[in-house]
Amino acid sequence: MGDKTHNGEATTHFGYRDVAVGEKKKLVGKVFSSVAEQYDLMNDLMSMGVHRLWKRHYVSSLGVRPGHHVLDLAGGTGDIAALLLKRVGADGRVLIGDINAEMLRVGRRRLIDRGLVRGVDYLQVDAQTLPFADDSFDIVTMAFGLRNVTDQAAALRSIFGTLKLGGKLSVLEFTQVDKDGLKQLYDLYSFKVLPALGKAIAKDEDSYRYLAESIRKHPDHATLKAMFEDAGFEKTQVRLLSGGLVAIHSGYRLQ
Repeated sequence: MGDKTHNGEATTHFGYRDVAVGEKKKLVGKVFSSVAEQYDLMNDLMSMGVHRLWKRHYVSSLGVRPGHHVLDLAGGTGDIAALLLKRVGADGRVLIGDINAEMLRVGRRRLIDRGLVRGVDYLQVDAQTLPFADDSFDIVTMAFGLRNVTDQAAALRSIFGTLKLGGKLSVLEFTQVDKDGLKQLYDLYSFKVLPALGKAIAKDEDSYRYLAESIRKHPDHATLKAMFEDAGFEKTQVRLLSGGLVAIHSGYRLQ
């Protein structure tokens, strides 16, 4: 969160705009309610399908074992949960948590359509104030959702409190591209092609412009690693994928 104020109220960023802290949650909610039905299709088009490879690699790196209880935050349309369910087995559970009711509705419908009904639950939650007891989860995952959270530091602290001793948080998220040639190409794609796709497919140019801007406002991978450590996580690691387009941050609760 920023330290600017507007009419006496603290502000934060919503893409490239400064908005009141209390307003960002509503604005982000409108974005995801608008794009929920076309979200998976747009991800396929925007990444040319590569997001599915990132997610498969991400889930394979988690160390999920049969019997584990996993919280998938910003679980959206359920694609990460579907991969997790194969790994937790009959004795494990996956809880999909998302702040947006429409994304949860779409995700639930799609998992049911795939026959994935056992071992999965759904809950509308705010990552900043999770309503779970200590020692609830073996692993918490969050794929492409942290950058939309208003107070990311608060979310990391809240997640830390829900983990069992030895439990792990892993976040898959876009990061700052620092290679000049790639950065220029990425900027062209993000601010020209992406909004045009959003307008043509999802009928929502503004939401996809925000999503591009939100990537640029997200902390770089070194800063986010430090935020993990400030929240109490230990043995933190960062792995960059696809030339630094995305990163996997992970850390453990060891005390």
